[in-house]
Amino acid sequence: MKKLIYILVIPFLINSCKDIPKQERGIPGPEVVEEKKPKINIDSIANNLNEKGYQTFSYQDSDSTYLMQQYYMVFLKKGENRSQDSTEAANLQKEHLAYLSRMAEEGYASLVGPFGDDDEIRGIVVYNTATQEEADSLANQDPMVKSGRLKVEVHPWWTAKGGKLN
Repeated sequence: MKKLIYILVIPFLINSCKDIPKQERGIPGPEVVEEKKPKINIDSIANNLNEKGYQTFSYQDSDSTYLMQQYYMVFLKKGENRSQDSTEAANLQKEHLAYLSRMAEEGYASLVGPFGDDDEIRGIVVYNTATQEEADSLANQDPMVKSGRLKVEVHPWWTAKGGKLN
């Protein structure tokens, strides 16, 4: 009789324990290690940027300190010369995208993208440069701008260093 009870009860107990977490059953599991991020020295980062000519300031909000940096938002607008045939326009677009990719890879362009309508402003590029003149110079070296298909309008823009889009 005892043998029959063990045969019936033990599988039931094993199956019913599957839903209980291992730690609650006394079985050690992987340790949860809380990863601590190294403390960032905002003053050091700001000093480094300022030595290179970048404009920064920091501000405190509750227990967080934000380092603000000036970037340059470039509006890519329709240019005066849009008479290229489809092949030439496609080649210019390819060169334009390659140029913007290079700017991102080299750390000059932090945010790039077209607008979703067919309005006067075609897209934006946020340049990470020390001066507006440098951003303007880089923007004007874009093959689409050099061809006259696009023109640029440059504005200083502040955002938190290391911020991201959500």
